[in-house]
Amino acid sequence: MIGGLIGKKMGMTQIFQEDGTMVPVTVIQAGPCVVVQKKSVQKDGYESVQLGLVEFIKASRVSKPMNGHFKKANVAPVRILREMRVEGEDNPAPGDKVMVDIFQPKERVHVVATSKGRGFAGFVKRHHFRGGRATHGSMFHRAPGSIGASAFPSRVWPGQRMAGHMGRNRVTVRNLRVERVDAEKNLLYLRGAVPGPTGGYVVVEKA
Repeated sequence: MIGGLIGKKMGMTQIFQEDGTMVPVTVIQAGPCVVVQKKSVQKDGYESVQLGLVEFIKASRVSKPMNGHFKKANVAPVRILREMRVEGEDNPAPGDKVMVDIFQPKERVHVVATSKGRGFAGFVKRHHFRGGRATHGSMFHRAPGSIGASAFPSRVWPGQRMAGHMGRNRVTVRNLRVERVDAEKNLLYLRGAVPGPTGGYVVVEKA
């Protein structure tokens, strides 16, 4: 059994439960996905399947090696490929489709996505530093302060928090609740927010 799907974030909305409670949800178009490759312990050292999100892509956008990879599995070229873990002996073969009905309402899932890019940001916005006093004559308001020592190590440590590119990181949100599954339209309604912009690709995995 496959433990997840590739999807696309469609946006946020709200739904109402039977008791009238309003729930904010993120709508994800989960699948349909196709199995492109199957990996085994004997050949690859671990067991998984390579999934591709079924959507149109121009032939000119696919390289010759990837075209051969898709032809070996007898599937149409896809844009996004991700590996998913498998559990049990009932594993799909290359060419099989995986739909959104592998998830059930009230189930918990993890969502892996790329956060929104914020461009170049200062250390106060990027790392939530406090900065200096804002009083008259301070001359130390939003400056980073000391970033290293002169005697030792006489350099700046790698990974020192500074101003720089903010966002566009791989983010995992855990234990989101599945509120609704629309198998006809391949839609998944998850309670709460999911990282990334509308139209961004996400991976939804069983918790």
